[in-house]
Amino acid sequence: MVREGLRSFLSSREGIEVVGEAADGERALAEVARLRPDVVLMDLVMPGAGGVAVIRGIAEHHPEVASLVLTSFSSEDDVIPAVAAGATGYLLKDVVPRQLEAAVRAVHRREGQL
Repeated sequence: MVREGLRSFLSSREGIEVVGEAADGERALAEVARLRPDVVLMDLVMPGAGGVAVIRGIAEHHPEVASLVLTSFSSEDDVIPAVAAGATGYLLKDVVPRQLEAAVRAVHRREGQL
């Protein structure tokens, strides 16, 4: 439901194309390798490999891909590992749609959103 809503909203924004999605960490890494997106919108909690591990894998194997974390976790214990793993941006899930769109665009330009 959440992924579908995000896909619908982001796809409706001019200049943003949603090219894929994944329900778990392993699939996310496989889809990044296959699709080579500009930006990955990532949660920290997912089945299989967690978000930090996926972000690290993206940063190591696909440094051209920017990772934007969208999660409900705001503690330093969550933020610092994600940023250290290579996240370009970090947003909480209570963000309003226009802020999400702005963050996706900023991360695409490699202007961090922390």
